[in-house]
Amino acid sequence: MLSLYLKMFIILVIGLSSLVLSARAQETAQSEPEAMYYRYLELASYVKGGSIEPHWMADGSSFWYAEGAPANTLIYKVDPNANTKTPLFDTAHLRQALTAVLGHESPCQGLPFEEFTFVDGEKAVKFTVEDKEFILQLDTYTVRRAPVLSEEEKSRLVPQVTPNSPWGYFVDVLSPDRRWFAGVKEHNLYLRSTYDGRRVPLTTDGNEDYWWDNEGATWSPNSLKLALHKHDYRGAPRVPIVHYLKPREEVEWVLADHFKAGDRRPRSEYFILELFSKQQIRIGACAEPGYECRIADWRPDGLELLLFRQTTDDKRLELIAADPKTGATRIVLTETQKTFVTGGERPPLLVLGRIFTWLPDGKGFLWLSERDGWRHLYLYDLEGNLIRRLTEGAWPVVRVVAVDEKSRWVYFTAHGDPQRPYDTHLYRVSLDGTGLARLTEATGQHEIQFAPSKQFFIDIHSTVARPPTVELRRADGTLLRILSNANIDALISELKWRSPEEFAVKAADGETDLYGALFKPYDFDPKRKYPVIEVIYASSRNTIVPRAFTAYPNYRGLAPALAQLGFITFMVDARGTPERSKAFRDVVYGSWARHEIPDHVATLMQLAEKRPYMDLTRVGIVGQSMGGYFATRALLLAPDVYHVGVASAGPAEARDVGATFIGPPGTIKEGYEHASNLRLAANLRGRLLLIHGTSDDTTPFSETMKMVAELIRANKHFDLLVMPGQGHSLWELDGSAPYWREAIRRYFQEHLKPEKVVLLSEEETSLK
Repeated sequence: MLSLYLKMFIILVIGLSSLVLSARAQETAQSEPEAMYYRYLELASYVKGGSIEPHWMADGSSFWYAEGAPANTLIYKVDPNANTKTPLFDTAHLRQALTAVLGHESPCQGLPFEEFTFVDGEKAVKFTVEDKEFILQLDTYTVRRAPVLSEEEKSRLVPQVTPNSPWGYFVDVLSPDRRWFAGVKEHNLYLRSTYDGRRVPLTTDGNEDYWWDNEGATWSPNSLKLALHKHDYRGAPRVPIVHYLKPREEVEWVLADHFKAGDRRPRSEYFILELFSKQQIRIGACAEPGYECRIADWRPDGLELLLFRQTTDDKRLELIAADPKTGATRIVLTETQKTFVTGGERPPLLVLGRIFTWLPDGKGFLWLSERDGWRHLYLYDLEGNLIRRLTEGAWPVVRVVAVDEKSRWVYFTAHGDPQRPYDTHLYRVSLDGTGLARLTEATGQHEIQFAPSKQFFIDIHSTVARPPTVELRRADGTLLRILSNANIDALISELKWRSPEEFAVKAADGETDLYGALFKPYDFDPKRKYPVIEVIYASSRNTIVPRAFTAYPNYRGLAPALAQLGFITFMVDARGTPERSKAFRDVVYGSWARHEIPDHVATLMQLAEKRPYMDLTRVGIVGQSMGGYFATRALLLAPDVYHVGVASAGPAEARDVGATFIGPPGTIKEGYEHASNLRLAANLRGRLLLIHGTSDDTTPFSETMKMVAELIRANKHFDLLVMPGQGHSLWELDGSAPYWREAIRRYFQEHLKPEKVVLLSEEETSLK
């Protein structure tokens, strides 16, 4: 028996040793470009500093923020009036006082906490260390244990999160008087007291097809009414999700996340609920056929609820006001367009910024409109009468940041630099329409946070090539001090980072300027030729090109990462995308999928004309979601240009955007036929990898299966990666994201061969 156990032990040791050696061999076998690829996917983690989270104090101007590593945290107090930045705590004194209470010294070197709350009128602070709460008196530096709350008592003070039937989660909404949370459970509404935790049901008529939703729910100013909506999914399309990995396959029919033109779209009914009587006041104007609503806000005096009401073809947008006692409505103002109205916060036309902002006194509001072809600010009274226009010019306003009614200034961000049309700067204009001025100087993106006093603001700014800086400024733009500069030493030393190259080219029309970013390998050699990969999205819903430092959300991080493998990669925002003029976006109206690929081909050709190191005989393209649709379309419409493509979670057709950009399917059949990739399957000549998760309810798995069927029918060879149980966001770090990222890497390495060294000819070198 002993010998048997000994043999088993030896086998186990040998097996474990083999695994370790195998892992080390695999690690050793990984080339430096491949190691760089994975490091660049975590690019932002190599940047330290250059960002702060201000916590505003009682005076409305001062704030505190934490910085430093967790083991050496410092918390600073900034007083803009005195223009001082000082440590908020005496770290040594605090640690000494805390040691006496804990019975041992905290292992870190700095403050043992990063978050705290003021108590007793900012005379003391409450913080947590080792899962225990303490209170520090700031005048004496005495520390004591805070009263211990039970788990039930703690739960009363925080919003609860409940799984949502179709797509996400319900989060409790706190009332202005902080007495109640409004939540959803089992399709119905309830109130939860923050005082004693008791639950009070508000509705009992919800079910899985006809359910209450508190997303976007808005409390009246007096906390006595709640405005929200109820979804009617009866008869709405569902998507089959097949659970292949269970002992026996199971089919779950889930509510569709996106709806195609011609679908029976779900309806949302809007109500105002009386808190104590539980009376449901229905807003009938939002139930009329052909319209959809979104809640805007309550009037500050609570006398009316304002909502956006938009036609389902997006050509008409109304701001309506509802009487909370009767539900009767009046139209405050109307926006119409021959193409589509951007606004109302209704998908799919949501763009940056809110279009509606109250004046602090509640006697008027600011409205963002593209009525003259550019997104600008207009001032209205409560009856919907235009008082005056506040901004104008060939540039768009992004959003209103703050309104200081005392000094009568409106602060807003805009793309106002004609030389750099995507730079976001802070501006202000008087409520009388005069005094328009830009308040920020540095090129790039400016993220603005205004003090509650409206006397100061924090400006975090950067470009794709310049690391972020945090500045404190007066409301008039005067610089007071720099609070933080990003440290990119690790980025340079460990990633051998080189700045992306911003570029401008002409669209396929030869006239319209397009802007993008180009990335090179860390070991770029100007004497070599490199294969090229485009990262594409091309939808009218969003831009894709990064404008700030290491700003690569979602799958955009593939652009800098793939470059490290020995590719030249680029991204461009072509015609039809937002954040420019209305005409720039309207190009796609009635012409969906006609201009996008020509614009991207034109971009590639112009880039290569001045960059002979770009090898146009080896060109790839990759996209996710709508980018997957366009990646496939690029290979099918321009097979002489694009040779290798990866299309991830992409639709085969464009019916989910068709109602807005093409028109009703029964009236414009040709537009839908043209937008379909299915009819183009026979054009495939390059290498195409299709990737899709079987549990995707945004772009159903069936979309890729339709493309597969057409490619088979056309006798075209392709590659397919099916990811069982995965949803739409394949780039996210959980689930199978590492495999997804590796599959993309390997596919481009195998078929574009970046390791193949091709030197520039003498003629090409002379053109460089």
